[in-house]
Amino acid sequence: MQKITAVLVGAGQRGAGAYATYAIKYPEQIQFVAVADADPIRRKQFQIDHNIPVEQCYESWEQILDLPKLADAMLVCTQDQMHFEPASRALEKGYHVLLEKPMSHDPLECIIMGELAEKYQRIFSICHVLRYTDFFKTIKGLLQQGRIGRLVSIQHTENVEYAHYAHSFVRGNWRKSKESSPMILAKSCHDMDILLWLADANCTKVSSFGGLTHFKKENAPEGAPKRCLDGCPVQDECPYYAPKIYIERDDWVNKVMRTVVSSDTSDEGVLHALKEGPYGRCVYHSDNDVVDHQVVNIEFDNEVTVAFTMSAFTFEGGRSVKLMGSLGQIRADMERNEIEVTSFVTREKELIRLEAPPEGHGGGDERIMQDFVRLVRQNGQEAGLTSASTSVESHLMAFAAEKSRLENRVIRINDFREELKSESTFTM
Repeated sequence: MQKITAVLVGAGQRGAGAYATYAIKYPEQIQFVAVADADPIRRKQFQIDHNIPVEQCYESWEQILDLPKLADAMLVCTQDQMHFEPASRALEKGYHVLLEKPMSHDPLECIIMGELAEKYQRIFSICHVLRYTDFFKTIKGLLQQGRIGRLVSIQHTENVEYAHYAHSFVRGNWRKSKESSPMILAKSCHDMDILLWLADANCTKVSSFGGLTHFKKENAPEGAPKRCLDGCPVQDECPYYAPKIYIERDDWVNKVMRTVVSSDTSDEGVLHALKEGPYGRCVYHSDNDVVDHQVVNIEFDNEVTVAFTMSAFTFEGGRSVKLMGSLGQIRADMERNEIEVTSFVTREKELIRLEAPPEGHGGGDERIMQDFVRLVRQNGQEAGLTSASTSVESHLMAFAAEKSRLENRVIRINDFREELKSESTFTM
């Protein structure tokens, strides 16, 4: 089968690091022929990594989309508030599109993009990578097999991991709702999608509570400076002291996040960046405003109910979930990669230990690329694990949760959808 060609818009950690590496690993399936990124260092590195002619490297997505169609597909991996225009224009131009989550910071834009994908009959995949992990695919299979009877309720926790939260949501690009998107959308739209998939029904009602409790100025230790390296008196006791996270740790946080801190990932380069850049700020003296904890209650039209918790205050990362059915229960922990199935009939427990997953969201990053390439090569003749319309639904759940949190009321999804459409001036 002939390999496909692709263009990358946004050569950051997700676009270049998580998805485009698939083309290096499987060059017989996909080839990148152009890139757009405002950062000359990232643009140059992507050009080298993928052997792209210099004349096919652009500073902006507008430059690419002003040209005749260059490839079969486009990956849009820009910042949250920069998704709608390039994705919409790419669909209109004839590209199949893989769009980094969230679809948009605006719920109406999500709806419009879903309609455009339908209008132009393009493959439009959203990077809800958790569906592609062995962990959640196994849980979904157990439900489909009827192992716990009829699913009745779910308890689901997103463990953000304290250093990850400090990096991305206090010091990083997703720290302010108006500049990126609310936490429930920026981070937990993955979870809204998984819950929609597991419940296998339409969401009817949502309520939510939460706030920014810890990472604010009034909680700063006495004498704490605005930057960690400016002689912090509590550096030994503070778990968020920047060098502890970016220099001393030797795990995925260090390997992935220091590449965001500095293009020079040596200890010296990272320390220099911490002295001057945003990732060296004290977590109590930043300009963040997104929540550090949130709970969401969800009801589906098949009577399944969900209690979802997102917390910044966990040592572990990943997700933990308990699914309760009429004939049994499932308890699962993504960090340990374990799933326990208990039968009410026999009282027996089965422990499923999955193989250690590949890096990148438990292997989901690579597998969504595999699925997207397959769909494009087959020109959409077969269905993928998800669709644009499904992604719109899970995004509306996230937007409704934030609306509920801010307005302190239950949100009915159908009413919310109609309210959005009544405000729209968009015509197909």
